[in-house]
Amino acid sequence: MSLRKPWRELDRSTVPNAPDRYALYELGDAAGTTIGFGIGALPDELRELLAYGEGTEFHYTTDAADVGDPAQIRWELANNKPHAEQLLAEQLDD
Repeated sequence: MSLRKPWRELDRSTVPNAPDRYALYELGDAAGTTIGFGIGALPDELRELLAYGEGTEFHYTTDAADVGDPAQIRWELANNKPHAEQLLAEQLDD
């Protein structure tokens, strides 16, 4: 299941606008197809995604051959890391 948030472009301009909080995030390709979900401190995860193509705690939900490169992101803020882990578990269970 996807997050009910608008997609944002995954580029360097997104980093300074991201809240400095833990979050569950969803990556999508240019067509808006979900690639997977991850958690972490949002600005740090965005930097990792832009530099290396994936975050530190990222879980693919789609075969990489079936989707394009990460181009969009959306997120749900969490109160702390355990809360972000709970949100991720809920997404992966759906």
